[in-house]
Order: sequence, then C-alpha cells, then structure tokens
Amino acid sequence: MQANALQSLGGLPVILVIFAAVAIFLILRLRSVLGRRVGFERPPQPQGGMPGYNAGPVIEGQALPVQSGHSVPDPRSPLGQKLLQIVSRDPHFDPPNFLSQAEAAFRLIVTAFAAGDRAKLKPLLCEHVFETFDAAIKAREEAGERHQTEIKSITATSIEDAQLLGDQAAIIVRFTSDQVNMVLDASGNPKVGTDAVTELTDLWTFERNLKGPELTWRLAAARNG
Repeated sequence: MQANALQSLGGLPVILVIFAAVAIFLILRLRSVLGRRVGFERPPQPQGGMPGYNAGPVIEGQALPVQSGHSVPDPRSPLGQKLLQIVSRDPHFDPPNFLSQAEAAFRLIVTAFAAGDRAKLKPLLCEHVFETFDAAIKAREEAGERHQTEIKSITATSIEDAQLLGDQAAIIVRFTSDQVNMVLDASGNPKVGTDAVTELTDLWTFERNLKGPELTWRLAAARNG
C-alpha cells in the first residue's frame, strides 16, 4: 500500500506529475524572457552596458526612447529588414537612438551653416558636402550677406530608406520642420526669404563606414523632400 501511494497521486503516476510541473515551469520562464524581446534586437551587452554613440554630435549620448514625432520602421517591413542588417553588423547601432541624434544633428548643422560656423560643420559633414557648404559660406561673406535661420519646431522625423554596401551604410532621414529663413544684404535689408514661419521638408542622407575607426554618421547628401 505504501509503495502504491508513493507511485501514484490522484490516479496519476507521481513521475508524470513531476515532469508536468517541470514543463510548466520552463514554459513560463521562456515566455517571461521571450516576451520582452521586441523591435530591433541587438547582440547581448557586456556587463556594465554597451556604449552608445559617443564619437561626435551626430551620435553622442546614451540610447534614448523614441520621441514624439519620430517614426521607426517595423522590423518586419522591407525597410526594417535593411536596418536589421546594419544592427547585425554594428552592435552600436540603435534605430530610435539614431533618429534622436539625427534630429540633433539637423538642428546643429542648419544653425551652424546660417552662422557660418565651419568648425561645428566640419566633423558632421562628408568632405564633399563640407566643401559645398564652405563655398556657399564664402560667397555669402564676400557679398556681405547674412543668413538668419530659426528652427521653430521639428514636427516629424522618420527613416525613409537604408542601404548597406559592403561596410558602407547609408540612411535617409526625412525631417519636417517649421522654420524662419532670410538672407540679409550688406545693409541688413531682407534679400531672400521671409520672417514668416514656413514648413519645410528635407531628405538628408547620413553615411558611415561600419568598420572604420569613427562612429560618427556624417551628412553625405541633402535635398528638399
């Protein structure tokens, strides 16, 4: 009788009850772990956290949550899959953080160009883009003109496309902003533009060599959207 009591429980063999309890425990543990892995997954971080973008204003700072007005593609979409290719090659890359820092770079580049601040522009631009900006600033200085730009707000920031060719990554970002833009002549009179707030849409391409020594995403192209 005692042996039978140890071998059965409510009509079921004790060993089956034990296996069932272990299986339920394992399933609950897997769900608790897998259920938290959503979005753009990055490789496991070493103890103490993985360093964020830290080589320049475009990528400086810690990972940030997606801000209001930011649009990150669904990882299951064709564009999301392109971004996942970059994530798999570069453990520092995080799409939401990239968008936040791209917006910060947009503000800095726009205002630095208006002020003619070459020192701030140079580390943020690819060489050919810097040469174009530098030529425009020089022409403005020779004409005695002054550029006034104020970004009132950036209403939307989104990733429009991404490409990975070898080690070279490129990401196109769309910025929708409310700005005041004017060019003043040597006498301080408005020459081009208006003091009225205007909504502008820009498409900027940021590039980076994923195997290069720098982590900075530099502006490689800019056009109206």
